[in-house]
Amino acid sequence: MHDVLQDDVSTHVYDTHKVFRFRKNAFEKDDLDNLASESAVALVYNGIAHTVLMCSATELEYLAIGFSLSEGIIQHYRDIHDIEVVYTEKGIELHIELCNRCFEQLKHVRRTMAGRTGCGICGTEQLDQVVRPLSTLGNQLTMDIATFDHALQQLKQHQRLNRLTGATHAAAYISQQGEIVVIQEDIGRHIALDKLIGYIVKHRLTGGAILVTSRASFEMVQKAVIAGVEILFAISAATMMAVELAQQANLTLVGFCRPGRADVYTHPERVTCHL
Repeated sequence: MHDVLQDDVSTHVYDTHKVFRFRKNAFEKDDLDNLASESAVALVYNGIAHTVLMCSATELEYLAIGFSLSEGIIQHYRDIHDIEVVYTEKGIELHIELCNRCFEQLKHVRRTMAGRTGCGICGTEQLDQVVRPLSTLGNQLTMDIATFDHALQQLKQHQRLNRLTGATHAAAYISQQGEIVVIQEDIGRHIALDKLIGYIVKHRLTGGAILVTSRASFEMVQKAVIAGVEILFAISAATMMAVELAQQANLTLVGFCRPGRADVYTHPERVTCHL
């Protein structure tokens, strides 16, 4: 089981701050609270700055891979030749060395996304860049709702950063048997999913589903399809555009996931029930 705080020895993901707690119509004595840290992370491709993300400074190699794949900058993990994490006084730089083909393509894509904090389309200049053409998923996966319930019950115990701060989202990869294989956390829901996708493609994980602790917007559906994952579970609701995109891409989209309940919006044939 891989989780986000494995790297917290070398990266600062939270800090403490004095708070004055108001309870039962009175202030209690001051106390220390854990606050999630936000770091400016600049993605630099072949020496050219591309964008800046405000995120939790963990699992940055996976972020570089997942973001590059989700944004269409690369088509495969092998398109990245090297990733170097550089710590500066102002923040962190991810120096990503692309193959020549991808870098030439990137130079033709005009983006102005500096300061993005996890929004899926901020800085996109043309409408046709919002929803890119997606391949249609196959039909290799089914999952019993009882096994998914098992994963759902494990979720909170694996959200270590959120237990400390209460301020982060998570994206988890779930096996067909309902085990959480890997979980990634971040202050940004899109970034947590990008980190997870980076892990999935680098370690060639197959045969599982994704669970996110947020709503299912169309960007989240788009990222799941790009990663080749056939089922996306979300703790909250789905948007109409997410449902339409999932229907077109043959993705099973499930929302309002709670122990013993779930709403299946598209392609319900992948979700079985043998309670």
